[in-house]
Amino acid sequence: MKKTIHIYHTNDLHSHFENWPRIALFLKERRHIHEEAGEYIFTFDIGDHVDRAHPLTEGTLGSFNVELLNKSRYDAVAIGNNEGITLPKEGLNRLYKQAKFAVLCANIFDQNGARPEWVLPYTFFQAGDVTIAVTSATAQYTAFYEEIGWEIKDPLDELKKQIKALKKRADLVVVLSHLGMYDDEKIAQETEADVILGGHTHHIFHEGKEVNGTLLAAAGKYGYFTGHVEIIINEETRTICAKRAHVYETNQSLKAPYDEKEQQESFIKRGKKVLSIPVVHLEKTLTSDWFKPSVLPQMLTEALTEWCSADCSFLNAGVVLGNLSAGTVTKYDIHRLLPHPINPCVIELTGAELSEVLRQTRDENWAHMQIKGLGFRGKVMGRFVYDRIEMDGPAFFIDGNVLDLKKTYKLATLDMFTYGHYFAGLHRARMKTYFMPEFLRDVLEWKLLKL
Repeated sequence: MKKTIHIYHTNDLHSHFENWPRIALFLKERRHIHEEAGEYIFTFDIGDHVDRAHPLTEGTLGSFNVELLNKSRYDAVAIGNNEGITLPKEGLNRLYKQAKFAVLCANIFDQNGARPEWVLPYTFFQAGDVTIAVTSATAQYTAFYEEIGWEIKDPLDELKKQIKALKKRADLVVVLSHLGMYDDEKIAQETEADVILGGHTHHIFHEGKEVNGTLLAAAGKYGYFTGHVEIIINEETRTICAKRAHVYETNQSLKAPYDEKEQQESFIKRGKKVLSIPVVHLEKTLTSDWFKPSVLPQMLTEALTEWCSADCSFLNAGVVLGNLSAGTVTKYDIHRLLPHPINPCVIELTGAELSEVLRQTRDENWAHMQIKGLGFRGKVMGRFVYDRIEMDGPAFFIDGNVLDLKKTYKLATLDMFTYGHYFAGLHRARMKTYFMPEFLRDVLEWKLLKL
């Protein structure tokens, strides 16, 4: 006798709660349909459900996200880098306290080598007599995890070990992979996983992709799509007869609940309320401009130098998303300006290396360049803003002194500039210190309190 196993999956929601009412209703209705038909249904999230760019996630440190997953009866979730490295260690240790689902990640450990108590390397589900093993791994941002206090191991090595062992204990092996499309294809080539549900690189497979007999599925980003995998099983032999994948587009295929607008508005109101904590009183408005000199970007740059105990600093004005009005400033106001999960970073460079980077920042094309990803939640790069750095033609001065090409300088800047997308010199530098779990908004708040 043949039976159908239905797997619904989401990934990389990044706290885009505006799409959640439709997703939640869709999952509820689908569960009812399949259970009425005597079919098996499982629901998984593949990580980065949490994103502290949303005030409600920021104010609850992700517990609201867990509440949503509980209400939609998720069976298991992966952790993404937004859960793993944008929360302080104690925050991640608390995040899943109220979870009614399994939290899976085979490659995260405490620095003493033990697994955290809130996570499992794998779990099992039953679909009648069919045993389904589910395992997971997350992307290996070693420097960031270590700075917070975690040990993150090679995800492919850990998955290979898990999958090999699980194939002996289960009829079906499913991987929740927050590693990205290319690593998913590598896993498919090098293991006997049956299904890999992917995320991290925000890719989408509209009808799945088969690699080496493994079905890959992925549902894009931000809740724009919900994925559906169907696996036809011969219950007598407990073998797979067929498997296929599909995605449903949220705004085209999913029905809106009657109170969709009210739910969306409540997410915004609750976020604002939970962050309505007074921080400081300003006598005058502090302005920001992406394309010409202004107060807030300069203040943040100076704060970065001071807070990081650096010799100098620079950042892009586009990182500051508005003004701070005179009067009482709350945590919500500061979060609105700097929603990005971007950490301060200090890089040690020789004068020659620093001068190369500074010359690059003088390119006038930077200002209007549109930026996506790397934690940035703004629109454009904006002009570069400097502290303790002066330029006079081809000459550079650091804290009033001529730049010494052989001297080592400590430059404070944003972590996103170290990833290799913009400044090769910063990416190549060996000595980098990431300040975690603090974000830029924490540095600005610290500076405002000193005014």
